[in-house]
Amino acid sequence: MSNYEKDINKENIDNAAVTHSSQGIPTESFVLHGRDKIVEEKFERKSRTFWQDAWVQLKRNRPAVIGLIGLVLLTIVALVGPYMNDHKFSDQNVAQQHLPPKVPVLDKVPFLPFDGLDKDGFDAYKAAGVKENYWFGTDELGRDQWTRVWKGAQVSLFIGVVAAALDILIGVIYGAVSGYYGGRLDDILQRIVEILSSIPNLIVVILFVLLFDPSMWTIILAMTVTGWLGMSRIVRGQFLKLKEQEFVMASRTLGVSNTKLIFKHILPNTLGPIIVTSMFTVPSAIFFEAFLSFIGLGIPAPQASLGSLVDSGRKMLLQYPHELFVPATVLSLLILFFYLFSDGLRDAFDPKMRK
Repeated sequence: MSNYEKDINKENIDNAAVTHSSQGIPTESFVLHGRDKIVEEKFERKSRTFWQDAWVQLKRNRPAVIGLIGLVLLTIVALVGPYMNDHKFSDQNVAQQHLPPKVPVLDKVPFLPFDGLDKDGFDAYKAAGVKENYWFGTDELGRDQWTRVWKGAQVSLFIGVVAAALDILIGVIYGAVSGYYGGRLDDILQRIVEILSSIPNLIVVILFVLLFDPSMWTIILAMTVTGWLGMSRIVRGQFLKLKEQEFVMASRTLGVSNTKLIFKHILPNTLGPIIVTSMFTVPSAIFFEAFLSFIGLGIPAPQASLGSLVDSGRKMLLQYPHELFVPATVLSLLILFFYLFSDGLRDAFDPKMRK
């Protein structure tokens, strides 16, 4: 029996009860036979905000969760890794150069490359008279690769995060002003963007290295010169779409200033695209810094980043391949985890991708 038919039957019974009660028949005699009460079906779902819904979607995305966990683990190891042994970043001992990786317990597993054996199968530690273990081996100057790799990961993460933060700061302000005011100001600002977009990043970096001493901040500023352009375009597009919405017109009618309209009313509604774009900016900055260090325009010695460690290992690839594979693996995993997490964020903030 459908809900409609149940309602009609109940209404007929109630009408009959009213009619016969006036004739002296008890109202209690008129009940729905075989059913004590009618239970309405309820379809309820706990309401969620936009951010709560995005978090739920993100947790359902397994690659994104793997990327987030991997990023957290790599970041923790990068911060505490250099302090997990007694070796310093710049300690040199030429008598212990090019030692292969050796890790206690793992050196007993035959298929893992942590047994301390060189390419000819000899125990390099016994031959060099070394009693301590180097978990990632040593380089051409006998420096501990474990300490240098995680110090290099700190430098790469710092450059990527700071460069992305500057891109967000400049791009959001520039794009918000351009998109909100529009008109001739928007035309002038967009022509500047087009001019800067036509300049290759590599040329800008080379000019900065020639004009200033090579350092982390030189690379960060060089990447920031053109790195904010993509963010500004995204924010401008969002402001052009949102500034004509009813809530903005109502706020303007109530006398809200332009500054409050930009940063308090419109900008919070653009945080989704901003967060997604910034998460893609960080691995791009890390890769670009690694590329610059690889071609000799990056972090100067004795400092090191993952890119400069890969460049040093490349020279010893045929004789000591671990000096290349270890930093290259860490760099690859770092960028991979960032992209997995960024893809998950993009899907979580996109209503079309929600189930």
